[in-house]
Amino acid sequence: MSLVSLTEPVGPADAPLVVLGPSLGTSTILWEDVVPLLADDYRVCAWDLPGHGAGPRVHEAFTVGDLADAVAAAVPEETFLYAGVSLGGATGLELALRHGERLRGAAIVASGAVLGEPASWTDRAAQARAQSTSSLIVGSAQRWFAPDSIARRPELTGRLLHVLQDADDDGYARCCEALAAYDVRPVLGEIRVPVLAAWGSFDAVAPEAKAVEIAEGVADGRVARIDDAGHLPPAEQPEAVAALLRSFFVSATGKDA
Repeated sequence: MSLVSLTEPVGPADAPLVVLGPSLGTSTILWEDVVPLLADDYRVCAWDLPGHGAGPRVHEAFTVGDLADAVAAAVPEETFLYAGVSLGGATGLELALRHGERLRGAAIVASGAVLGEPASWTDRAAQARAQSTSSLIVGSAQRWFAPDSIARRPELTGRLLHVLQDADDDGYARCCEALAAYDVRPVLGEIRVPVLAAWGSFDAVAPEAKAVEIAEGVADGRVARIDDAGHLPPAEQPEAVAALLRSFFVSATGKDA
């Protein structure tokens, strides 16, 4: 089954490819202010989760590893760089584990080797199916954004919350169930590609300890804090995120773009 939808890359045809992954409840909109800041030196594309944005609707169970396999299958280039947020970051770790020979570097943003408790994810899946994703908007807004992000970027944050509202209820629930089963802590040491683990300074979902656990667990890891950001740094602090990614991509590949 098809699980993800990949946008057409933008940027120079001969530049290295960067693939950007979304968080649960969002879409490629999450990265739209970062893409232009990368696209002068990189070819940049993004992907949508099942039932989110342009992502396909699916009604069968899948794992985070299945998402990683789907992303790898959708990317035609032999090698690429990757950055993902939350569930997109978890997918990045699975990409590094399952398709490390193709990955030049992975930036894992506002994510972890495990995220939350399984029961909380199954409860949220049940809520999405019973009450729709609209019932999750208030709680998500509280988790997603730093204290001043909504006031500072009302149009973009509002659009992101509309993506959540419009998400397919079962697709969202399936993503929750994938996260309930996700835990790559025992195999972090098998990841050999360069990894950046970054966290937002106001993020209570995936705080500093999650980033440190990743960086210390992989063979080649580093950490970075993104100031004045919560759980969605690309939307909250696009300039800081773009600068961080540029620096990491250069160090990961050992050369300028």
